Amino acid sequence: MRFAIQEDMLPGKTVQERFERARALGFAGVEVWGRGLTDRVPEIAAAAQATGMAVSAVNHGRQGDLLHPDRAERECALAQLRESIVNAVDLNAAGVIFVPHFGEPTLPDLTPYKSVIQLEYELLHNHLRTLSDYVYALGTELYIEPLNRYQTHFLNTLADAARVRRKIKDHPHIRLVADLFHMALEESSIPQALTDHAADIAYLHLADSNRRLPGQGLLDFAAIAAALQQMNFQGWAAFECGQVSQNAPYASQYAEALPACLEGLRRAGWSMV
Repeated sequence: MRFAIQEDMLPGKTVQERFERARALGFAGVEVWGRGLTDRVPEIAAAAQATGMAVSAVNHGRQGDLLHPDRAERECALAQLRESIVNAVDLNAAGVIFVPHFGEPTLPDLTPYKSVIQLEYELLHNHLRTLSDYVYALGTELYIEPLNRYQTHFLNTLADAARVRRKIKDHPHIRLVADLFHMALEESSIPQALTDHAADIAYLHLADSNRRLPGQGLLDFAAIAAALQQMNFQGWAAFECGQVSQNAPYASQYAEALPACLEGLRRAGWSMV
């Protein structure tokens, strides 16, 4: 397992300064945001090469709506996601993290023909039939991230997201993100959910139950570490805390607190590579 951190949690005036800080803290990679990334690719690639750091993933973030009822909106969302995929390839990232839909449903309820959820699964399945070929051809992966019920009505648990993989015959280039903060709100047992979906999970997001740094909330990180060891998890574990994608004002505070946090994880059985 390799540890990464989202770029906006790192202090620094330039990309290279932020990557250097990540390296100094002991991280192996940095997760970057997809919005506006294309113009930043050369600078990020140069910083990664200069520091020896990896780009763990491109987080597509809140761009577009793949499940919008308007076809033009869906096509725009697909184009944005394909752009993130190309950027991930250019940065040699492991893959692209995406959330299929935020918020309340926008598709109509066609019961008794099909419910909103059924329509959403079918529409996402059709998108992924094409996207799976696309990421396979480019040599990267797509990571579906379930979110808690307060951020989306669709795909709240690992089991919900695993249903998507089953519909595309567990395509090896379409995997899942296990986000500990969201899991704390939706899963009855985080360790059990992790081991139940060991074959589906390729990427972790680390935060405590209150979205603060690990060790500053209520999660049992020793039990989670034991589950990951049982799974023989080999993917990235990236810090995603606080005000997600908006952490730049607090980056210096994170830098001060992270050494103690990382030491606490080591004592709990987490091994940084």
